[in-house]
Amino acid sequence: MALGYRIDSGSPIERPLLLKLMQQCYQELYPQPDVSHLESTVDRYLSVATPLWFAKLADANPSSQQSPIGCLWMGNATDQIAGRPTAYIFLLYVMPHYRRQGIGTALLRKAEDWAKTRGDHQIGLQVFLDNEHAFHLYEKLGYHTQSLWMVKNLGEEG
Repeated sequence: MALGYRIDSGSPIERPLLLKLMQQCYQELYPQPDVSHLESTVDRYLSVATPLWFAKLADANPSSQQSPIGCLWMGNATDQIAGRPTAYIFLLYVMPHYRRQGIGTALLRKAEDWAKTRGDHQIGLQVFLDNEHAFHLYEKLGYHTQSLWMVKNLGEEG
């Protein structure tokens, strides 16, 4: 039996909920005692120009304060090759129990619709290489690697 869900628009006043889901996502991928640094990202980029959507179970009352089972947070970027504005996915997260049921795909379709209505020619995102499920979802939906973000950890100078 297919899971019934709906996708509701969010707003900047739901900052605490976005932050909670973002922290849950990063804790799941990279467990660490403190993820409070994510708060500065939310504070820096969350606005009416960076929309939110929450996936919620369909059988719940739309006006209830039901906890979401998924989240999409979009942003704005610039295509560094063509110099054109582009959409950017800050966060796509689906609670573990609800994965592989089409929610991530539905949220990505929402991202694509939003980007198309703005006239964007592409969507960018960052996916961690060891997040295989997300990587495969993005590939399945037509996303491809255009560049690879590389990092080097620098030890403390002493």
